[in-house]
Amino acid sequence: MTELTFSPGLEGIIAGETAISTIEGDLLYRGYSVEDLARQASFEETAFLLLYGELPTAGELAALRGRWCDDAERVPHEVLEALRLLPTTAPMMDVMRTTASLLGHWDRTAETDPRLANRRRAERLLAQMPVVLAAAFRLRRGWEIVPPRGDLGHAANILWMLHGTEPPANWAEVFDDSLIMYAEHEFNASTFTTRVVASTLSDLYSAIVAGIGALKGPLHGGANERVLEILQAIGSADRAEAWARAALARKEKVMGFGHRVYKDGDPRAKYLKPLCAELAAGAGPEELERIAEIIERVLWDEKRIPPNLDWPTARLYHAMNLPVELYTPLFVVSRIAGWSAHVCEQLENNRLIRPRSRYIGPSARPLVGR
Repeated sequence: MTELTFSPGLEGIIAGETAISTIEGDLLYRGYSVEDLARQASFEETAFLLLYGELPTAGELAALRGRWCDDAERVPHEVLEALRLLPTTAPMMDVMRTTASLLGHWDRTAETDPRLANRRRAERLLAQMPVVLAAAFRLRRGWEIVPPRGDLGHAANILWMLHGTEPPANWAEVFDDSLIMYAEHEFNASTFTTRVVASTLSDLYSAIVAGIGALKGPLHGGANERVLEILQAIGSADRAEAWARAALARKEKVMGFGHRVYKDGDPRAKYLKPLCAELAAGAGPEELERIAEIIERVLWDEKRIPPNLDWPTARLYHAMNLPVELYTPLFVVSRIAGWSAHVCEQLENNRLIRPRSRYIGPSARPLVGR
């Protein structure tokens, strides 16, 4: 029998081919660097690129925004009412998982082409999941739901529905950048999960629900929540270096640092770092930026461990008065774009994903004395 290769965590194993993104050297979405997209494109344009393969023309973008606006206004009343029945103590990621599944019950996609149908389903989820997230967030605080506005862009609309006030222009721009950064990242744990589900010829909603379940884990999407907890626990810049050195001495993993692929630094973290300083200036969380800078310096000088995307994003969201419980759900409303693109790509040239395992149990033995 041929000896099977075993790699813990599938590290270094090529599990498929994709034209959607690459993280070799730089992070590219269909050939465009994520930094260029953040500087020159919107999240809506980036989502279109991921789903359809090319950036939209002006006409295609206007049509997309029209569809998203209509979809956001048509979240089923029953789904919003179901939110009122969920325990207020339920983790927001559980709410996201449940409502993504619920939205599937009202799917009435009429497209006869299954490829186009799944892309329209993806658009609908991208438009409706932020509405659900904001509604759940406000209901558990006893606040009225804020409906979406057709005159706001996608990022600004999310902040509007969460806060109930129109966000400053720079908040909307930076938040849009963060959504672009979170939109796609090759064969990470949650994306691979969605492709496994799609490979069985299950539906897009099932794949997205599975992706949300994978993203909930603290070693994947949940890391951004721990970043702010760490910074706030340290409290002041004069304690930061001692804390960082003690964490290294304990060989403790510092959330927001390190990446299995990016050894010289996450390009997304590099792009967002100066934006953290801009939002923090005069807004209150400047001490967190000083703490973050010291920890970043110590971990790099001592262990050459660079920050990943979660490190600056947690600080950006804090500066925009977004509570920690929203950090990973906001990751979801962005990553639906990448997950859906991978589901569509998997189905275009599908083969059931079914790896082998290496058995380490007892050898064959007789069942006697029964």
